[in-house]
Amino acid sequence: MASTSFKSETTSKYEPPSNTQFSVFLDNRVGKLNHLIELFNAPQLTLAGFSVIDAADHAVVRLLTSRAILAKRLLERHGLPFSQHDVLVVELTNGSTLEDICTAMLSAEININYVYPLLVRPRNLPALVIHADDITFASQLLRKRFFALLGENDLGDNATGNTPFDPDQPPSSGGDGGSPKKPQPPMPPNLSGGGSVPGPNGPIPPGAGDVPPRGPSPYN
Repeated sequence: MASTSFKSETTSKYEPPSNTQFSVFLDNRVGKLNHLIELFNAPQLTLAGFSVIDAADHAVVRLLTSRAILAKRLLERHGLPFSQHDVLVVELTNGSTLEDICTAMLSAEININYVYPLLVRPRNLPALVIHADDITFASQLLRKRFFALLGENDLGDNATGNTPFDPDQPPSSGGDGGSPKKPQPPMPPNLSGGGSVPGPNGPIPPGAGDVPPRGPSPYN
């Protein structure tokens, strides 16, 4: 009872990053897989995850994309039978491994149904696609164990491009998030100092630009 209460309190107001996997059913015929992949070679769509399960007379192709709504429209438009499921995308940061993920899930008695690697590396790090019994609870657990979770907005051209935090990396000298500083306009020449400065009609002698001192006002 205590574990059930903890689980309900943990997942009541939490939603994991959105990732929709499509399981497409294909006949075991030459060219079917190639045709499916060509469908997802579309603008503004990245095929981020891919796994094939072969059976006697058909195959199940699991697909993860950067835009689930667009991927679903393509499958429906071409009359391909499919089902869809929510999955987790876990990035392997700070030297974490698949064993670490399995150990964390086992500690909470969460069953992992299947795992396959991500095809892309949004932040130059490997990542895994995971389907578990309770996606919300598993996501909350992994976040508490400091695993990085990715959503579909991180998987394609619409990715933010953020990089994982590196404590050994010195902060940017710009002071404004790393954006380059704007060039400053050149300072006007100091005409009151010693030495001449170049002018349009030749060197300007020292003191030529000085403003003469103001004398007493005749109205005083």
